[in-house]
Parts: sequence; structure tokens; C-alpha cells
Amino acid sequence: MTLLERIKENKEEFIGLRRTIHENPELSFQETETTKLIREYLDRLGIENLPNGEETGVIGILKGGKPGPVIALRADIDALKLTENTKLPFASKKPGVCHACGHDLHTAVLLSTAKLLKSYEAELCGTVKFLFQPAEEGLGGSLSMIKNGGLENPKVDYILACHTWPEMPAGSIGVRKGAMLGASDTFKVTVLGKGGHAAHPHKGIDPVVIAAHLITQLQTIASRRVAPVDSVVVTIGHLTAGTVNNIIPNEAVMEGTVRTQDPDTRKRVAEIIEELCVGTARAMGGDARVEYNWGVGPTMCDPVLVDQISEAVTETLGAEKLLQVPVPSMGAEDFAFYLEKVPGALFRIGTSDEKPESKWALHNPSTFFNEEAILAGAAAMVASVFKIGGGDMEALKR
Repeated sequence: MTLLERIKENKEEFIGLRRTIHENPELSFQETETTKLIREYLDRLGIENLPNGEETGVIGILKGGKPGPVIALRADIDALKLTENTKLPFASKKPGVCHACGHDLHTAVLLSTAKLLKSYEAELCGTVKFLFQPAEEGLGGSLSMIKNGGLENPKVDYILACHTWPEMPAGSIGVRKGAMLGASDTFKVTVLGKGGHAAHPHKGIDPVVIAAHLITQLQTIASRRVAPVDSVVVTIGHLTAGTVNNIIPNEAVMEGTVRTQDPDTRKRVAEIIEELCVGTARAMGGDARVEYNWGVGPTMCDPVLVDQISEAVTETLGAEKLLQVPVPSMGAEDFAFYLEKVPGALFRIGTSDEKPESKWALHNPSTFFNEEAILAGAAAMVASVFKIGGGDMEALKR
């Protein structure tokens, strides 16, 4: 029985896993029932599994019958704080929580991959580690997996992940060498002025006016301070100052996010924000205090692994199912923390069809995901493990 025939035979079960998870979403580090479901499923398959320390999440281990590398496969399992509006018969049963980013599909893909790889255990080269990771949405769950030995015992050589993508048709796989997703950092600027009566502004130093200038100045970073080919987004999402309309406050506070793709540009933008805010505030008679918080770096896909994934997808699903992701997304992924430790790659699984809502953006509570993505994702994962591990690809065709 070929790999695709095995997937077809298990299609109802694999999709059923996704629907159960979708109905019962859980927020970051609260995924207790999802963790229980994963461990029980792996137990039934006879796959060794461990808890993610004292956190939610699961680490599964499958040792192949032949020597080879250790390949980790990661799926994020948490949901978003949103109220679902899809009207699906298996919609979220929890008001205010839903899987609008496709993590339920990711989890179903990895559970499906585990079952399929277990059936190829004798032909499997090396060891596969299944990382069912909590709290991706908070960009920190991967750190818990790393802390709890997800990349050790045995030590991981390569790591792969997949992510839903509404801009690609269901059943397709998207790859890209280098940056697939951007870095995400945050900053807080406290503008220090001198309060006073609004009728006598000359007797004070207005931090609100300074903050307004800073917001405008920050937008020149992308247009004037870095090369046009280097993608940068600087967004102020929160601004607060004062209590009433006739008092100039002592300070104003603004918070923002920075998205970049190039590591050197990332460092430079942080320096520019400090220089620009402090310099502009002082030039206007006030001062500024900048707190910069380094978040997650860019998701950089190893070119060699991308080539191997591409070959695996082409040989298994057909060349027409392999798509090139033309440009990186400026969204961020905490999968990047793993990539700081070991080579890896993240590929896209297409989720759209003829329904308009299947093409809507991720994190939209009405977005529809075509479930063919689960089957294609599992096929790509299994084939990639064989290709990267040096296994016999012909085993998947007979």
C-alpha cells in the first residue's frame, strides 16, 4: 500500500482528530485536554511520549529500524482568544476561544504523520521526535520545549514544521529558502516632559506634542534609514497620556512593534529607535526613556532542507502541488527559536478553495480551512522525513 493510499484509508480518522481539537480549543499553556488527547493517541500507536516538563505539550519519540539522523517535527497546539464565527457543525464550544490560525490542523497533521511513520517503522532511518508545542501565540512555547529537552536526548539534527496558508490552494505545499517569516520585537517609549496648565503651554514641556513628532519620525526608519530592499515595519499600537483635557501631563507613553527579516537590520533598527526617540525628545526640551524587548527572530529556512522537502513533495504529491512562496510574511513564528539551535525549515500547507472565506486572513474568526490540507501536510511530512533521513523513497510507493 502506497503512502497516499494509507492516507486515503485513514482520511476520516485524521480529519476527525482535527475536528475534535477544533471543537475544544485551549489558550496558551492551558492546553490540558489537547495534551491528554495527544498522549492517549500516541499511546495507542505504541509511540513513546513524555510530558513537556511541568508545562502542557508532548514530546514523542519514534526510533526507526535503520540508522540515521534525529529529525524533529513540530506542531503548535494552542488557540486564540477570539469568538468563532464560522457556523461549522464542529465549531468551537468555548466562547471567546477558537482555532483561527490553523493550529488544530497542524496538530492533526503531526498526529497523522506519527501514525503513518509508525507503519513504516522498519524502513525508517534514524529517530523522529514529535514536538507538540504549547503557547506559540505568545511566542514563547518553543522555549519551554527547548528548556525541557525537546532538542536533546537524543540530540536533534534537523527540525521541520508546517503552517496553514489561505493564499495557497488546499492540497498544495509552499516552500521558500531563507526568510519565510519575520522577526517580532516590541518597544516602549516613555516621553518625559513638564506638566502644566493647558492655557499656558509655554510654561511646560508638552510630552504629547513630542510623542506626536516621534510617531512621525519613527516612520522614516523604513523610508530613510534602512535600504529599500530591507523590509521593515514599525507600528505604534498603543499611546496614552494625561487624564483631562486642560492639563499638560508630565509624560506620555507609547508602545509599538518592529518587524524585520534580516538579522543585521533587526539590530540596526533597535539602535535607530533609541537614537531617534532620545535625540528628538531632547531637541524639543524633554527627554525619552526607551525599553526595547527582543522577541523572536526571523524564521530562516535552510536551503538544503528546502531542496529536500521540495524533492519529497514532488515525488510524492506531484510537481504541480509544490509552490514557491514568493515573498516572506512579516508575521512571526516562535519556531525561529528552534532554528537558533539546529538547522530547519517551515513549509506552508495551502488551505483555500472556492469559498471566499477560505481565502481570508489568519486570525480572522470567520476563516474557513479546507481539510485537504491535513492530508497533504501529512504526506509532505512523511516524505520529507524519508528524504532527509536517507530512507528508501520507493518504500512510500509500494
